[in-house]
Amino acid sequence: MQKWLIVLMFVGGAALSWGLYVPTVHKAAMQLSSSLRAFMFVGVAYFLVAVLVPAAMIFLFDSDPTAKANPNFKTIPVLLGLAAGFAGAAGALCVIFAATKAGPGSAIFVAPLVFAGAPIINTIVTITYFHPVKTMPDWRFFLGLGMAAAGAAMVMLFKPVDDKPHAIVSPPAAMQSIVAGADSSSVSES
Repeated sequence: MQKWLIVLMFVGGAALSWGLYVPTVHKAAMQLSSSLRAFMFVGVAYFLVAVLVPAAMIFLFDSDPTAKANPNFKTIPVLLGLAAGFAGAAGALCVIFAATKAGPGSAIFVAPLVFAGAPIINTIVTITYFHPVKTMPDWRFFLGLGMAAAGAAMVMLFKPVDDKPHAIVSPPAAMQSIVAGADSSSVSES
């Protein structure tokens, strides 16, 4: 039981971290007036957390609590680690561009779309390629994936819209501005 408590603590930590990621990086991008600048600092943070911390633990403190028998730096596993890093960085860049393109307040629906889609893709790739299963999971497992897809669709369909009131122009005032615009353009043409 204690093992699963620890697992759930780390799962909660990942959910909290990634749940804060999209709105935080979106806010940084808005305040920096550049998504690429925000992404660059995401990379700096990744370097600090994902390179310096493990390097210090492995090489300075000779401590690797995740190591199994014969830990190594062989080529294929190193390349797989790099591929995972590229996938993560590319995903982060896609999230940043999606939130930027969608505009202010878009983190509220971009993140749920990403975090509903990613587990579905993860599951399909895992059970078909990385760890093929001999027996397919129970139908309820796939029902859960379907519900995640339905949830993503609902997020997109019912995402919040800007409820700031916009200036309402009465039809006569709109017609007057159109006529005035036409008059001024005909004057300038003569």
